[in-house]
Amino acid sequence: MVELAPEVRAQVDRALQACVVDVADYPQEGVMFKDITPLLADHDAFTAVVTALASAGRDEAGDVIIDKVVGMEARGFILAAPVALALGAGFVPVRKAGKLPRETHAVSYALEYGEATLEIHRDAVAPGERVLLVDDVLATGGTIAATRELVESCGGSVHAVAVLMELSFLPGRETNPGLPVTALGTV
Repeated sequence: MVELAPEVRAQVDRALQACVVDVADYPQEGVMFKDITPLLADHDAFTAVVTALASAGRDEAGDVIIDKVVGMEARGFILAAPVALALGAGFVPVRKAGKLPRETHAVSYALEYGEATLEIHRDAVAPGERVLLVDDVLATGGTIAATRELVESCGGSVHAVAVLMELSFLPGRETNPGLPVTALGTV
């Protein structure tokens, strides 16, 4: 990963502090939802975040070292697509069950507040392609682990993970040992 310039790091810190809003008991009681829509509406904040997330797909010299960026439904799409553009890489959506029109691989997994099944088109990642996973929040690590399994079922390899926020009180990193994680903020 390329080191963030101090001014970009400062912009990201300001963006996370000013533009991410806590919403209690959403989508269910006991969950503190992190609303990123104010961040997305702020051009400077969104640009800083995309630049910082894209750094996880570059080496120390700043060269792109991934072939695809995978974003998980739904907020992962919003972040991963511009990251893919910033890196000159393809974007691959990982969707909830039944939302992709062609033949898919599927993985079911536990969420911090329920269960889900994710799918990827069987031909979305070519064998040998290096992939950056991008999502909004790293919580239990289940979404990342399931998406990694999907990428590997296509023959690709996950190079790293980049997330907007990491919930440090949950075992996201421990659920995905050996996988480099870039978290722009920690809660």
